[in-house]
Amino acid sequence: MTDPRKQKSTSVRIKAVAIRAGFALAERCAPTLGGRYAAGRWLTVPPAPAALPTAPEPAGGQEFAIQVGDGTVRGAGYGTGPVVYLMHGWGGTGAQLSAFVEPLRRAGFRVVRFDAPSHGRSDPGACGRGRTHGVEFAAALAAVMQRFGPADTVIAHSMGVLPSLLVQRAGLPVGRLALIAPVRDLDGHLGRFATLVGMGPRTRRAMDHRIAEIIGEPVAGMDVRRLAEYTGPIPLLVVHDRADRETWHAHSVELAERWSGPVTMISTEGLGHRRILSDPGVVDLVTGFVGAADRFARTDRRPSDRPARSSVGDRTIRSATGSN
Repeated sequence: MTDPRKQKSTSVRIKAVAIRAGFALAERCAPTLGGRYAAGRWLTVPPAPAALPTAPEPAGGQEFAIQVGDGTVRGAGYGTGPVVYLMHGWGGTGAQLSAFVEPLRRAGFRVVRFDAPSHGRSDPGACGRGRTHGVEFAAALAAVMQRFGPADTVIAHSMGVLPSLLVQRAGLPVGRLALIAPVRDLDGHLGRFATLVGMGPRTRRAMDHRIAEIIGEPVAGMDVRRLAEYTGPIPLLVVHDRADRETWHAHSVELAERWSGPVTMISTEGLGHRRILSDPGVVDLVTGFVGAADRFARTDRRPSDRPARSSVGDRTIRSATGSN
């Protein structure tokens, strides 16, 4: 009897070879066509990841639906007080950040979470069913902020970091930011994608051009280092696992070193890219940061050439449960 796992592995390898062969042909004969195809694949929301431990569904939420473009964005608000927005990442949902809801509500905050276009319970955006991009994420976040009011804090995961900065460029202020496993820039992830599928330089240029046409932004502009210029010197907390395989810990260290305001870098071990969102130690630290802007003001900071107001503290959280 054939082992289904071996069958699946063989099928995946055959598909990968076929994709690479197709991009090699496109590079020689039709880079524009190949670039458009690649852009479509890039903008397609991936299937939900394997189930991970998550917090129970918070009780007492007030559900809402907001029109954003031609679709509806759905979410829920909890509690009263200064507003904390939860911004999930690519392929995620607002429910992934449920562990933050009750601690923040108890601390006196109103917590608002939602699903971005083509994610969770929200409708597709302008790109069509199953597709979206970071600028649509930002439009959804801006619409939700306009409904519920100024952001005391935005807690953002992974690609959700970019829209959290884009709304500030658009003039919607955020009091402080907590970034968890943040994406640094779109260009680097497109480069990894291009390498994975064997894309040549002409096809890559065509893909970048097509993506820029769709999102209305140059690919190079979708970069935390550039967008951070619009935030001002607000308090920042960055939490990132050292062995994260989807975003890079070193990029978060760089971001922390460059930040213009007070910043703390928390490094974790064994929490990976998604488990980090429900780890009790991480939830406690993020909640504390939201509740007191000066919580991490301390004298045992890492030596740095940066001004004193921007010094970086670095602590490590370890997990005994393994990463994911």
